[in-house]
Amino acid sequence: MPTTDPALSAVEPSSTHVPNATPTPIPPVDVAPVTGLPAGTDGYPWWNDTVFYQVFVRSFYDSNSDGIGDIQGLIAKLDYLNDGDPNTTVDLGVTGIWLLPIHPSPSYHGYDVTDYYAVNTDYGSLDDFKQLLAEAHKRGIRVIIDLVLNHTSSQHPWFVASQDPNSPYRDWYVWSTTDPGQAGWRRADTGDYYYGFFWEGMPDLNYTDPDVTTEMENVVRFWMQEVGVDGFRLDAAKYLIEEGTLIQNSDSTHEWYKAFHPFYKSLDSQALTVGEVWDLSPTAAEYSQGDQLDLTFDFDLAKSFIVALRTGRSEEVAGRLARDHALFKPGQYAVFLSNHDMNRVMSQLAANEDKARSGATLLLTAPGVPFIYYGEEIGMLGKKPDEDIRTPMQWSAEVNAGFTTGTPWRAVNPDFAERSVAVQSANPDSLLSHYRALIRLRNQHAALRVGDLFIVETNQPSVFVSLRASTDEAVLVIVNLGKDPISDYRLSLASGPLAVGGAYRAVSLLGAGPFARLTVNDQGGFDAYRPIPTLLANGSLIIQLQTED
Repeated sequence: MPTTDPALSAVEPSSTHVPNATPTPIPPVDVAPVTGLPAGTDGYPWWNDTVFYQVFVRSFYDSNSDGIGDIQGLIAKLDYLNDGDPNTTVDLGVTGIWLLPIHPSPSYHGYDVTDYYAVNTDYGSLDDFKQLLAEAHKRGIRVIIDLVLNHTSSQHPWFVASQDPNSPYRDWYVWSTTDPGQAGWRRADTGDYYYGFFWEGMPDLNYTDPDVTTEMENVVRFWMQEVGVDGFRLDAAKYLIEEGTLIQNSDSTHEWYKAFHPFYKSLDSQALTVGEVWDLSPTAAEYSQGDQLDLTFDFDLAKSFIVALRTGRSEEVAGRLARDHALFKPGQYAVFLSNHDMNRVMSQLAANEDKARSGATLLLTAPGVPFIYYGEEIGMLGKKPDEDIRTPMQWSAEVNAGFTTGTPWRAVNPDFAERSVAVQSANPDSLLSHYRALIRLRNQHAALRVGDLFIVETNQPSVFVSLRASTDEAVLVIVNLGKDPISDYRLSLASGPLAVGGAYRAVSLLGAGPFARLTVNDQGGFDAYRPIPTLLANGSLIIQLQTED
């Protein structure tokens, strides 16, 4: 969700498409099931086998030289994300895409929707989008889209009609004839007041009116059954229904999601919802602990990742991982480093690529479902304002970073000559190559996707170690977050999942060996293990533990 910004009202409309103000029920449509996409491992849902890539279509790739990224441009770059061949190593290897809003909107970001049943004409047509889905599914990529439930644009025909007190749309929004004198209330041209928490251009929908719920269910049915999306990221999920002065995480909001869950699952039992609940982990977990949403983003963990990377100390992220892994349902939370509302990771890390590499290791070996913000894999820079953390993707050293042959909607970062897909693809030691290797390992090893988590104790504050163990595999992850090599270190796990009294060969999945043999203690863990003499500065090791015959 973009931050409240009155200046957004000056942004030129990005689409001239205006929908009919009358809601039209969308009948169920029989759609052939998607084939060729893998089922979940060890009884987990399919999304636990997925690495998602977050795409801002406007900034990804421009196919028609108008300076704006579009759906055909995304189709042209799908092979970069996943070419459909599991044996190649030139693609990124992601198997999920989350698209920021694709609906018509008067703003560049799209979070103030004017038509929920259409595609922004800047990006293309509904047929273009259906082609994108078909091409993505052929490559084993599932696609979820942003669903902005909390509010519409003030230019949406529903809201325009609602300004008439006698309109049937009046109760679709929260109106008052007098000023309630509280934050979020806006004065309309009519002299009445409406509630719009984020900005005057985004009036909140009123979900105490059942017609609003019915209409948004129609929207969901349309995109799932007629178009064929695989799920939704729910924007501003915690703000749905206010209760007096309580504007977030209300009981009414939770009850609405409890009713929404069986509805969307009745359309497709495999559909995914992931909620933006930007809050403390215990609060975010409430939405995914029961039958409300499938996943919520773990913002506390994202913060802990960055703290660990910036300070070079592991205790913050180790503690947070342990707490949150127990807090959420097993693996049912979304992990990330940054997104479209945050300064980019590389900027938060002062352009330190070594730290960015460690961040990639922490993210892609963590439990949960990882999300990568576009350009993160090549170390794109960007600090607020929001437009500057959503700049065009840097494909090459060509003019405009290879994003467009026209004039880009937003200037590309000036470092595109050295930070681009083309440059880093040619370098096996690049950040992009590191991301590719990690995603490939996660795709190949069940322990990294659905394995249980054991935090391993160390005697060095800069060393983070975890053991991931699935039904048939155990993998040890070691990250030296510090800027210096470390030789005086020991790894201990008081109790764990390993075969008591056994011994394991340590085989490299990432990083150089050879590694010392690991002996299991009488509680299934290990004591004072030292796999190699020295851990490299900002180095990552991923070791598969194989039982000795």
